[in-house]
Parts: sequence; C-alpha cells; structure tokens
Amino acid sequence: MSDEPIQEEAEEPELPAYLIEGARSGRAKCKTCRKAIAQGALRIGIRVEGPYGVGHMWHHLACAAKRQFDKVEEAYALEAWNFAKEVPTELPDLGDLRELREEAEKKKAEAKAIPYAELDPSGRAKCKQCNETLEKGAPRVVVGRAVEFGQQTRTTPINVHPGCVADALQAEDSATEVDGFESALRTNSKGLDEVILSSVLEEVGSLF
Repeated sequence: MSDEPIQEEAEEPELPAYLIEGARSGRAKCKTCRKAIAQGALRIGIRVEGPYGVGHMWHHLACAAKRQFDKVEEAYALEAWNFAKEVPTELPDLGDLRELREEAEKKKAEAKAIPYAELDPSGRAKCKQCNETLEKGAPRVVVGRAVEFGQQTRTTPINVHPGCVADALQAEDSATEVDGFESALRTNSKGLDEVILSSVLEEVGSLF
C-alpha cells in the first residue's frame, strides 16, 4: 500500500451570480432581443440552473437594463465586472441604465393594444397577408401573429389591408381572436377618425 498522500480534486470555484464583461466572441445571442452580442460589446451574464447544470444566460447590458433592471442593479452593487477575465475599461453609469429602463416602460405604456387600425405612415410596408404594398395614408389593420422562440411563443404585430383581415385571422399562426374583434378594434384604435374606422370595419366585413 502506497504511503503517498491521496490527492483530493480541487473544487471548481462557484459561478458568480452576475458577470459583466466585454463579449469574448460574437457567437452568443442576447436572451432579451435574440440578436448576436458582438465581440467586445458589454454583456451581463445572469446565473441560472438548468437540466445540464449551472451557467450564465447572456444579455446585452442595455437590453437587461430595459427588462431586468433590478438584476442589473444587483450586479452593479456586487461589482460584477471584477469577475471578468478582462475587466471592462468603460462602464455606463447606473443612472443612465435606469433612464433606459424608464424610457422602455414609457414606450410599453404608450403602445397600442392589438388589434387596432391606423393610417399607414410611409407607404413602404407590405401587407403580411397578400404581400401587396400598403399605400401611404391609407388605413391598415394591425393584428397579432404567434411566433415561437425556442420553447416560448410570443405575439408579434403584423400589418394587413382591412380586406385581408378575415384571411389573416383564419391563419394557423393568428394570435388575434375573431370573437370580439370589432369591439377590440374600436377600443384600441385611439385617435382614428370614426368615419375612417367605420369604413375599415365595413371593408373587413364578416369574420364568420
């Protein structure tokens, strides 16, 4: 029997709750906006425990500030940049990130509920149902379409001609209910002239 001491395996250091750093590559995607985090761009890792172990979920620092400011605030309190292999040389002021959060909340509060009607502002968009251009200044209807992101399903707005609404609501990925559509459209189309709104509903026609 050997008298040599048994070498115990060194325990891996615990993963920090938060990590703020410049992205080491451009491969990771932001879990908030779903876009790639460019190499060198500031990102925040939020520790999560999943079926395959513990790891960081990455977000653009600005995106996290808009949606999860409380976690960004905690990360700043912990000086989470000190856990990075290369400490970032420049970090945005927490007050500036708070302003991003407040601006995002304001936009969310001002956002119209789907469905609603409005006048097309540019003439560059196309109807998502028939693929024809929506004429500038002409009425268009915004309805919801279900889009899958991994295991989540989100509702994204799409623009359609009033005459294309019936077909859009019958589509498999429609996220707007036929039942109660007229009432919802009237309630949500704030600021639209009543005469125009009535003409839109007339063009929409029967949905049943």
